[in-house]
Amino acid sequence: MRKPRIYATCDIGHQALRCLFDHGYDVEVYEKADPPPKSLVLEKVASGIDALITTLRDPIDEEVFQAGQGTLKVIGQDAVGYDNIDRRAANRYRVPFTHTPDVLTDATAEFAFFILGCVSRKLYPSENLVREKKWTTWHPYLPFLGDEVSGKTVSVIGAGRIGKAFAMKCSGFDMDILCCSRRGEDRNFVASVQRLFDAKFDFGLSRRRASIRYVSLEEALRDADYVSLHVPFLPDTYHLMNDTTLAWMRPTAYLINTSRGTVVDEQALYHALKKGKIAGAALDVFEREPLPEESPLRDPDLEDRLRLFHHFASAGRQTRLSPDPSLGMAGRCVQGVIDVLEGNYGGNPAAMPYVVNKEAFQD
Repeated sequence: MRKPRIYATCDIGHQALRCLFDHGYDVEVYEKADPPPKSLVLEKVASGIDALITTLRDPIDEEVFQAGQGTLKVIGQDAVGYDNIDRRAANRYRVPFTHTPDVLTDATAEFAFFILGCVSRKLYPSENLVREKKWTTWHPYLPFLGDEVSGKTVSVIGAGRIGKAFAMKCSGFDMDILCCSRRGEDRNFVASVQRLFDAKFDFGLSRRRASIRYVSLEEALRDADYVSLHVPFLPDTYHLMNDTTLAWMRPTAYLINTSRGTVVDEQALYHALKKGKIAGAALDVFEREPLPEESPLRDPDLEDRLRLFHHFASAGRQTRLSPDPSLGMAGRCVQGVIDVLEGNYGGNPAAMPYVVNKEAFQD
């Protein structure tokens, strides 16, 4: 019997790929750091592979599904997002595709909090003073001051798994939390966090009683010292932060984005920062990645108040590489592929936990 063939467009980690070899699969991995050209992906798919392991860098469109018609059984996405995969085409060709939710929740949430502190307390400009040998003396307020985080108000735009995890990180700093969600309100979560705040204050562990509540988008932007974005890419979240919504923010407020680059209109953000309409921003994702050389966000005049990171939020060793599907993206990606190829869950993709397009396989 022929071994199932798998082509991975990226090395997702030796231990996870070892699981596929151990299952008797024939695995080929594209070894270069940059993504493979589309022509190579089409060639591999047309050659009769059973599974394709992809990342957000790979455009998986009608052309890919057509090349794999009759042979391609599953696409395993090594990411929680799947903006690069044409869902309608996948459904037409009845190819399930999987992703890696949950395992990167805490890693992404803690990174969002870390970069919030980084831009607020001016960690990068401070380090530059030392490295560039411009630090000459201690002074009460020169050459600059940062903004304290504890006790401030943070707005969580998109209160799903990652948004809630981020809110819990903020609760440790006694921040008032404003939640904004288009998917409905989780009253149990809010009540539980408020009880935590109350207990900390009642037992003398906090000097003030913090609060948490749901608000509208406009109120969330108007009343926050920090705005952190945790929304998926959808038609109604495209350029959610634009000239109008950025103008709702306080001139002393900071914007944090670890969700999707297209959620922020980068030209509008540039103007908001340039004109001092907001105090600063920290971004881990961009409309085009890598960030283009000509991007206005590279303006040296913004360096003191704009932090730029390389889509790094989930990049913890365990989160990215663990072969354990309960812990790592790589492990969950591989398990999703195994589930389909080995017919787990009764062979029904609609019952498989990591399959995204379940609707294509429901009766």
